[in-house]
Amino acid sequence: MSLRHVDRAVAAYTALRPRLVPATERFVEDVTGTIDDAGINYLSVTGRTKSVESFAGKVRGVLGESPGADPMLAVTDQVGVRVITYVQRDIDAVAGLLAEQFTVLDDRDLGVETAAAGRFGYASRHLLVSRSPLRDATYEPLECASIQLRTVLQHAWAEFEHDIRYKGTVPPEQVPDLDRRFTLAAGLLELADREFQTIRDRLQAGFGTTEPDTVDELDPRISAPELATFLAGRYSSAGWSRTDHYQWISGLLLELGIASLDELSETLRDLDSAAVTAAMDYRYPPGAVRRLDDDLLSRFGEAYVGLHGNAHRREALQARRARLTG
Repeated sequence: MSLRHVDRAVAAYTALRPRLVPATERFVEDVTGTIDDAGINYLSVTGRTKSVESFAGKVRGVLGESPGADPMLAVTDQVGVRVITYVQRDIDAVAGLLAEQFTVLDDRDLGVETAAAGRFGYASRHLLVSRSPLRDATYEPLECASIQLRTVLQHAWAEFEHDIRYKGTVPPEQVPDLDRRFTLAAGLLELADREFQTIRDRLQAGFGTTEPDTVDELDPRISAPELATFLAGRYSSAGWSRTDHYQWISGLLLELGIASLDELSETLRDLDSAAVTAAMDYRYPPGAVRRLDDDLLSRFGEAYVGLHGNAHRREALQARRARLTG
């Protein structure tokens, strides 16, 4: 490995990085919008542009293994996005969504790989995506992003493990015992992930029969708990949406003059929701708020597209309306 080669690569990355920062922000915005539009529940979507120091460290490893490699193409996580969901099933749904939005250059489920080796440990799904529509697209730093998909528990394990191991503070004699404890923790968290999924499934199955929490009587909108309960009954097969999405679409309902569940029920009474969803031809199960969004788009058409609360997504709504009208 030539130090001059490393220096040239680091200099090239230093010059490119100011252009990667807005590229990262755009990827975060697009990934967030894609997941929000589908109504999938998640904890966070964050992004980072690789630091020069981190790039330099990775380049040394790349050139040490493959001296003739082009570092600018071999280091594929220059733009990074991380999506944290609550349960494993949502990771699969998000991965499917991203495959529709971008060209997937690589898809590795490290949790599956770890399990296939008969071990417990790091679990995270890593996608390398490109904005290029070409199936044979290759990695281009400004057009690609490395996207990590994890559950909350997988993220907690990975962050804690990384913090402990990579600070170099573990005495050598304690490494075997800590390896064993990390493995034990990984197994327990995998079990907890499965239990969280079961809990959500059972709660969702009975959600439509529960009484909503106390609501703010001064707010003219249908409350988020009331709306969530109503939608769970109307769209029994749909997944939960984020709490703020129920509040957001309540605002759209108020713009339409709908301020009660009775009015909403009457609005949707003769609408064939199953036909609306079939016309949208989803490859993933849309969330409850997305199902309502589609129904309102079908019922009100251009008037719905023109609502003030929809100003930021009119183009996307027009594209979805085209599906409904054939």
